[in-house]
Amino acid sequence: MKKSHRSNTAYVVGIAGGTGSGKTTVASELVAAFPKNEVVYLSFDHYYRDLSHLPLSERKLTNFDHPDSLESDLFIAHVETLKNGRPIDRPTYDFVTHTRIDKTIRLHPTPIIIVEGILTFVYPKLRELLDMKIFVDTESDVRFIRRLDRDIKERGRTVDSVVAQYIKTVRPMHIEFVEPSKRFADIIIPEGRNDVALHVLITAIRQQITSQTN
Repeated sequence: MKKSHRSNTAYVVGIAGGTGSGKTTVASELVAAFPKNEVVYLSFDHYYRDLSHLPLSERKLTNFDHPDSLESDLFIAHVETLKNGRPIDRPTYDFVTHTRIDKTIRLHPTPIIIVEGILTFVYPKLRELLDMKIFVDTESDVRFIRRLDRDIKERGRTVDSVVAQYIKTVRPMHIEFVEPSKRFADIIIPEGRNDVALHVLITAIRQQITSQTN
């Protein structure tokens, strides 16, 4: 964990880990621990590239777990903009149609920025913007079950399609990109929900914010 070099910039917490590891749970717990005017949450999930120019049948064949599937330059620019005290218009992504819909969400700068996504630590420029890097480390069978449940309930997927995608792209990309990025983490949290680890993280972030304002 590194201390922010400039007191007039926000403190950025990056959360990474495999699909279904519990990253969103950790992010939500951190967000809930601070007043709304002190923290903003930015998920990489909203920054998948728009595939509306392709037939739906081709969109479904896209490798969504490869770094190229994300508009990383825009995401990094938005993190940097928020960190430097300016608002952004965050895009919105539709996972059912694999398209970016015509709707943006205005996010305002806050002292704490929570950044989350499976590939958060893969991009060197993004890592440079992170003051604290957290990797959520969960066993692969637990992660697969969570992903299966989520994709069926929230994204209109079938069991067969989730299993096929997991075997074809999710698992190989986890091995190639996500798991190696764990070495960049300052803190590793097992199993997603760990009350002791969350308490330590919240305390550390509060101390950082206090030290920047003093």
